[in-house]
Amino acid sequence: MTQQKPSVETHVACHQCDALSPAPDVHEGQKLVCHRCGAKLYECKPNSIDRTLALSLAGLILAYPAMTLPVMGVSAVGIFNQASIVDSIGLLIDTNYQGIALCLFLFAFAIPLVRLISAAYICASIKFNRITPSMRTFFSSYHQLDSWTMLHVFLLGMVVSMYKLVDLAELHVGIGFTAFVFLLICSTAISVTLDHHLIWEELEQADNG
Repeated sequence: MTQQKPSVETHVACHQCDALSPAPDVHEGQKLVCHRCGAKLYECKPNSIDRTLALSLAGLILAYPAMTLPVMGVSAVGIFNQASIVDSIGLLIDTNYQGIALCLFLFAFAIPLVRLISAAYICASIKFNRITPSMRTFFSSYHQLDSWTMLHVFLLGMVVSMYKLVDLAELHVGIGFTAFVFLLICSTAISVTLDHHLIWEELEQADNG
């Protein structure tokens, strides 16, 4: 049975043409379209809370092997070296590249991890009806993390490095690289499954209740 989501707002402004449209009750899988330009105003994503919670927990499980297991190994003239992301951060610090090490730690480790924990906390709080008054501020801060999660940029850097080294040495892709790719998939999928409109409605109803 499809669950109906009550709408708190009475009107929705179109982000394309600024037209105001009534905000009717929307069922899961349905979307609201602007009556003037046809732009999509809102889509009620199916099973958003459970799917986002599952993806965030999977991402947290993958974070440990992605960061600590070897990402890439290089073999040349009989010498084999491999390193994980954590090893790379330590090596950058040892070679006096503290600024790059800090950026790598923040954008490829700390911020993605905080984003996964935040998504899991928000969804679990709504799922188990543990919404607190501070949840509104917490979710507002969560929006800022999307712009600072740069796992895809780091993955692109690893792929470019592999492409440049493949003619100079024998490369070995480690388990950490596979875990990192799946971590990136989970992190990206959260942006697709998380229904921000639904969460704001749940928070609004909790405040009014």
